[in-house]
Amino acid sequence: MKTQVFTIKDNQINQQDMMAAAEIIRSGGLVAFPTETVYGLGGDATRADASRKIYKAKGRPSDNPLIVHIADFSQLCQIAAKVPPEAELLAQHFWPGPLTMILQKNQVIPYETTGGLDTVAIRMPAHPVALAFLRESGCMIAAPSANTSGRPSPTSASHVREDLQGRIDAIIDGGDVEIGIESTIVDLTEEIPCVLRPGFITLEMLREVLGEVRLDPGIASENTKVPPKAPGMRYRHYAPKAELTLVEGEAAQVVHKINELAEQAMKRGCKVGIVATEETKTCYSGGEVVSIGSREDEAEVAHHLYRVLREFDELGVDVIYSEGFDTAGVGQAVMNRLLKAAGHKRILV
Repeated sequence: MKTQVFTIKDNQINQQDMMAAAEIIRSGGLVAFPTETVYGLGGDATRADASRKIYKAKGRPSDNPLIVHIADFSQLCQIAAKVPPEAELLAQHFWPGPLTMILQKNQVIPYETTGGLDTVAIRMPAHPVALAFLRESGCMIAAPSANTSGRPSPTSASHVREDLQGRIDAIIDGGDVEIGIESTIVDLTEEIPCVLRPGFITLEMLREVLGEVRLDPGIASENTKVPPKAPGMRYRHYAPKAELTLVEGEAAQVVHKINELAEQAMKRGCKVGIVATEETKTCYSGGEVVSIGSREDEAEVAHHLYRVLREFDELGVDVIYSEGFDTAGVGQAVMNRLLKAAGHKRILV
């Protein structure tokens, strides 16, 4: 299969390209496109065959639900069996934006899209290219991240090409994404809304709107033996090719421990990668040191996370040691992704 690439610079949308990409979706094909979070791999959410193609292209387990992307709130009402007032409140505050809501589904969205569940995950992206694509297609688009299952999520079209070239019909290249981590997922099917995946919209932000909101204990770093509720969070995700280990604790001790581990690994003949911050990048004595950003700017750290993990793949390192991050605010989402990427392999110092 030849993968077409439609290039859009500075969000200046070429209508002819957009029409061509939209026709691919309408005909049951797959198109990767940018959102404000990561690149998504899109297919018509109402077509079981399109969803099966998504799972096949990614190598994704078929019980891992796909998020349905919409361009207008009225589309949520078309696919949800019931729209609770909490959904309307969240939409008013955070849509378009990096928030996914889980509701009970009706018959419009097939089980192939929802991973066999009676619930459907829905979001309205804020990226202008994504919204234009949705509107031009006239479809609701199912779109997980546009990467091979288990790999770091794509934050640029080059990442999509690396993983899916020749396996999908087209890529809309809209440049680098803004946020860099996936949307927050909140389950509204329970009595108390529950965050199933942390993201840029934090638990505190949700509580300001809804009042009581709980965090699924299965995604909290201190509860690694508790299975997460969301099927997708049960699988290893976001992983670079090299083995990743997190080192957590007081900053000076973390640097000392990583230097110690790196020295031992290099003596074994391993090429070492180190995930550092702007504050610590000069403190390491060996290895390939890559800064993920300043600890004073959680959004910057989130934005660079997947790029950094993929950079280590390009460098060909054998092992990676990463500093840990605070679990407050967006840092919680960063830590969640790093723990998944490391397979929960961590050292406390």
